[in-house]
Amino acid sequence: MPEGDSVARSCAKLHAALAGQVLTRAELRVPAAATADLAGRSVLEVVPRGKHQLTRIEGGWTIHTHLKMDGTWRIVGADERTPGPAHQVRALLVTETHQAVGLRLGLVELVRSDHEHEVVGHLGPDLLGPDWDEEVAVANLLREPGRTIGEALLDQRNLAGIGTIYRAESLFHQRVNPRTPVGRVPDLLGVVRTAQRLLEASKVTRVPTASNRDGRWVYDRAGKPCPRCHTRIECEEFGPLTQERLSWWCPRCQPLR
Repeated sequence: MPEGDSVARSCAKLHAALAGQVLTRAELRVPAAATADLAGRSVLEVVPRGKHQLTRIEGGWTIHTHLKMDGTWRIVGADERTPGPAHQVRALLVTETHQAVGLRLGLVELVRSDHEHEVVGHLGPDLLGPDWDEEVAVANLLREPGRTIGEALLDQRNLAGIGTIYRAESLFHQRVNPRTPVGRVPDLLGVVRTAQRLLEASKVTRVPTASNRDGRWVYDRAGKPCPRCHTRIECEEFGPLTQERLSWWCPRCQPLR
């Protein structure tokens, strides 16, 4: 699933193509919004909120989308062929110059802009947003001190935007095992600050977090040597039922204490 940095880059591209432009055609291909008529309205802005995308439209409307596991936006010229198989198109926003095509989007809904809190108000502070507050994020994590730090970091109600990549990288940098209970993490603020720093560094263009060929310290490197101590990197899937996610760590650099 794309993480906060990827969503921020996607929103920046959509904003550059659509903001200030009048929609000549707009289709939201989901039953609840299929009859919505947005043509003739201007796009005000496209902004991220954690892993969510908010396209604000003139007249007090917001298109709320989420990429989930497979979604993506493609931007092409208005006179070009619409990309992707037609059955995968969930949203189509066209101006005189561009068309933004939402393919395989996991969520598409149209809400009143003054009701955005109903769809994103449950989220914790956004690691890449103007509302970022590291102290609030730490306090949110500590509400369940017995929960593993690996599970707590992925709970978007605690802090929004982090996923399996930056969970793995942040915990490696801080030498914390993902199975460590939140209340036993020696420097919880350090974990939160590291996560924010890594996402911020990749907001414009994703950059490697290690000097090794694979570009990551532990993420997706199961069975390979740790670039810090050369111990074999481990991987397991854990989390609440139906929400299990893969986790990577170095058993030597990140022992479970």
